[in-house]
Amino acid sequence: MNMRALIYNGPKNIRVEDAKVSEVGDTDVLIKIKYCGVCGTDIHIYSGDGGAFEAAPPLIMGHEFSGIVERTGAKVSKIKAGDLVTVDPNNMCGECYYCNNATEQFCENVIGIGTTCDGGFAQYCVVCEKQVFKFKEGMDALTAAMTEPVSCCLHGIDLCNIKLGDEVLVIGGGPIGLIMLQLARMAGASKIILSEPVAEKREMGIKLGADLVIDPLKEDMEAVLKENCKNVNVVIECVGNIRTIDTAVRCAGKGATVMMFGLTGPNTNLPVDPEVIFKKELKLTSSFINPYTFERSIAILESGQLNVTDMISDIIPLEDCVKAFENEDYRRKGKVVIQLNG
Repeated sequence: MNMRALIYNGPKNIRVEDAKVSEVGDTDVLIKIKYCGVCGTDIHIYSGDGGAFEAAPPLIMGHEFSGIVERTGAKVSKIKAGDLVTVDPNNMCGECYYCNNATEQFCENVIGIGTTCDGGFAQYCVVCEKQVFKFKEGMDALTAAMTEPVSCCLHGIDLCNIKLGDEVLVIGGGPIGLIMLQLARMAGASKIILSEPVAEKREMGIKLGADLVIDPLKEDMEAVLKENCKNVNVVIECVGNIRTIDTAVRCAGKGATVMMFGLTGPNTNLPVDPEVIFKKELKLTSSFINPYTFERSIAILESGQLNVTDMISDIIPLEDCVKAFENEDYRRKGKVVIQLNG
């Protein structure tokens, strides 16, 4: 059986073409994909910078997707045809040192859908049953497609250790930053500040729960924070730029946690001032993929407490999706989602 898919053939070499649908094994699920989000990792792979795992062309990228189950293997028992599902793209071995010590995100033998094997920028995808998660009746497929980025953000929020009443600064109002500010509120933050240079994204930040927004290109962030905050307890950097990481360290309050969530380019070196870290007793941390958070993310999305659709700036058909990778200005408007089947 053939399908249409976006094929990555090497750095900055992608095209939509015909591809074969993989065979469905006994423990596999064939998913007819509805939507697949374009992630920063996909852009890094497209640019030749790599992602969370090593990607080798030819490859069908895409790991943030939802769809309808078309067919199941003979030994599949928890999923049936017609179910609306999403997929945890990371298939851990369950046998290595890290899997056996509750740190499966560092699995030595991980298989990554859309990174090390074919993924969701296609009309169909075959996935192991253990990676497939069903949504309740009535859930919409567009929201379901956002489960994977929510799960990654949830792991990051867990590592921030936000306490009831904390003041949280989010740097970067892209899709990840907008998810983070909502999760920070759910975690108990009393005040959330968003730093974002694009006016439309600041407006969206206010809509989604930010108490204060700052334009870092026109305002003195440290002065604004000093005037409006007692002590910034947590800073979540969602840009992946050495300048914004430096800003995160400078703007963090005493005893704060600085979460470096944004993915930087390869071979990026960060100049830090150890005296600042020492005098403020900062905790610098980061977050890698989404261990043990997928079912919690589904529960949050099913509850309706998290808005993940207003931040979507465009939904484009598969045949037109190359522009989402080639045009940086287009991507900056918000979250781009590719529609694979009507």
